[in-house]
Amino acid sequence: MMIRAYDESYLQNAQNILGHAVDYAVMTLNINPDTFGLTFAVSDISKQFAKGNPRYVAGMNGCELTRLVLDETHTAYTLTEDIMYLDKSPEYWAGWALAFYQWYSARSFMDIMTAVPMSHIISLYPVYHEMDVTKFAEHMNNLIKEKNPETRLKTKRINCGLSQSELAADSGVSIRQIQLFEQRQRNINNASAITLLMLSKSLHCSMESLIEL
Repeated sequence: MMIRAYDESYLQNAQNILGHAVDYAVMTLNINPDTFGLTFAVSDISKQFAKGNPRYVAGMNGCELTRLVLDETHTAYTLTEDIMYLDKSPEYWAGWALAFYQWYSARSFMDIMTAVPMSHIISLYPVYHEMDVTKFAEHMNNLIKEKNPETRLKTKRINCGLSQSELAADSGVSIRQIQLFEQRQRNINNASAITLLMLSKSLHCSMESLIEL
């Protein structure tokens, strides 16, 4: 069973905040949606948001979040008063759905945004906005698997610049077990907690981020 980074009681607030953040960035500040998606993803704020830091998922509005992201990443913008519309735009929905998907999948915002740009998420609005958000999540899983057909373990290992033998030596998990996980001959979701812990420590990631969806 997937362990979420933060309690579900924060999720609705988190979705609302990121929804307003995307809407404000794109519709009021006229920032390209893909630019804002990647800017958010590279910021430390996105990492804190993904962890469920109450300051970001409950302690501010979306406009404030947007300005913090732009200031942290030294992205130029024209200071504009907070605008949050009652009528929810496709841009709002995209941020709202993205917050859910990040929480649901335990993927980093960077992993998500590099595979599925914000503009593409916005384009999904006509089809998915009236469906249960889990249908959107399932579609996102398929898109990301098409973009990154490798297992999450292999992707993390390669990103860390480690060979299978190096990961085995560093983590204490046998190279054969790593090979079986990466070849999908053994389901990493059924691995013991200690195996996931040893791998995640070597790959500098959370245990949850190695789980396949």
